[in-house]
Amino acid sequence: MIDLLIIFPELFLFNAAIFLLVYGVIYQSERQSTLISICTLSLCSLFLTFLLLFNQPISLGTFFYHSWITDSFTSFLKVIVLSSSFLVITMSLTYVKEIQIYTFETLILILLCVATMMFLISSYDLLPLYLAIELQSLCFYVLAASKRNSEFSTEAGLKYFLLGAFSSGILLFGFSLIYGFTGMTNFEDLSKFCFESQIPSSSYTSYSFFFEESFYMPISMTIGMIFIAVGFLFKMTAVPFHMWAPDVYEGSPTYITAFFAIVPKIAILGVFLRMFQWSFHGFFQQWDTVFILSCLGSMILGAIAAMSQQKFKRLLAYSSIGHVGFMLVGLCCGTIEGIQALLIYIVIYMIMSCGLFATALSLYSSHKFPKKNISFIESITDFNLLGKTNPILALTLTVILFSMAGIPPLAGFCSKFYLFFAALSSSLYLVSFVGVITSVISCFYYIRFIKIMYFENKLEAAVRYLPISFNNSLIIALVGIFLVFFFIYPSPLFLWTHKIAIALCF
Repeated sequence: MIDLLIIFPELFLFNAAIFLLVYGVIYQSERQSTLISICTLSLCSLFLTFLLLFNQPISLGTFFYHSWITDSFTSFLKVIVLSSSFLVITMSLTYVKEIQIYTFETLILILLCVATMMFLISSYDLLPLYLAIELQSLCFYVLAASKRNSEFSTEAGLKYFLLGAFSSGILLFGFSLIYGFTGMTNFEDLSKFCFESQIPSSSYTSYSFFFEESFYMPISMTIGMIFIAVGFLFKMTAVPFHMWAPDVYEGSPTYITAFFAIVPKIAILGVFLRMFQWSFHGFFQQWDTVFILSCLGSMILGAIAAMSQQKFKRLLAYSSIGHVGFMLVGLCCGTIEGIQALLIYIVIYMIMSCGLFATALSLYSSHKFPKKNISFIESITDFNLLGKTNPILALTLTVILFSMAGIPPLAGFCSKFYLFFAALSSSLYLVSFVGVITSVISCFYYIRFIKIMYFENKLEAAVRYLPISFNNSLIIALVGIFLVFFFIYPSPLFLWTHKIAIALCF
């Protein structure tokens, strides 16, 4: 009974998604009103799940035969996932209404994705972990191809499906290697095994029968961990497994792109930290090299490839790849300070991305097309003369872009500063140097937005945008205020993430 109470927030969200699916099928004849009501009920479902999460009877423990864990780390990640999903759906209301997408199933799939991510974050065993990843991926494939009348959306869904199935096979093969060499799937058992494997085989251990051929054991574990790392790095769009991200981001509807760019990375990084910083920490030297190389490649490619992009969503895709490289810096440190810096970066990156996509989903016009074919932002040249037509929005967008570039004293600079400080404390001098250089390079394509908004006076290319909705304007304003004033009082976030990092390590 206690086990069911622990997963009650996830069960509620699943049942809410099923209820909304039945409701949408029954009243699908009234498309627009049904879609608006399902959007509202989806937001209410996420909010109630958030309240249930804070009223759980037990805040620490393992359940379902040690395959499910609840602690402050999982609660933190679930809060971030629910908050970011709530913001994505809120900022997408205008897009869904004006573009006349009457496929309410996409909102149902988003709710199922969020519930699956909550299961993924609390997974404490390889078997439920893989099942959660697969269910999440199936929803993602359909979401990427949800714009049925667009060949680019269909292409995005097909590419995502083919490469995602390949990465899932690699991930499952890594799990099978780990199980074949250790006979274990539980994270806690794997952690004990990795710890005791560092003790000489002549010493007595409870797993001493594994070390009769101790020379081969680290090599076997390394192979399995490399396959697992490759599978997870694909899900995070890290180099060299990033090739699907630009096409999928560009082909998917903009609000689905916002969901892909913000929410899934939080859940995957949580599993990353739980598995490699806790279960496989005994083999830190073996897997750390893979992540350092991926980290360097992601930062370099994200900075250089984005410079030549003209499409708005492709540029954000390469920018996202660069930010994944910065996140991996905290993972490569292998210290409490690195984990804390990574958690801080996740929160600030989520807020910055929500502000940027809220802006993109707010700017729509009927200048070139009839009212029934309203156009949204597609190219960075569409920001032409925004500084004159909407100076407050242009100023807020400038703050968000400067923060993503890491210019002081904005919140983005604080997150990168603490990340590089943790890397220097762990003697990752090359990673810190490359991170600083790529941050400087990324300023080029972020400042190019500002140049287009304020200094390009091409009247023939100017677009007259319609008024912004209250929901999106509120999100953009709150994001701008947070980014500007974060450096004045950052202590609450720093203390919160420090406690969570300590709880994860001990």
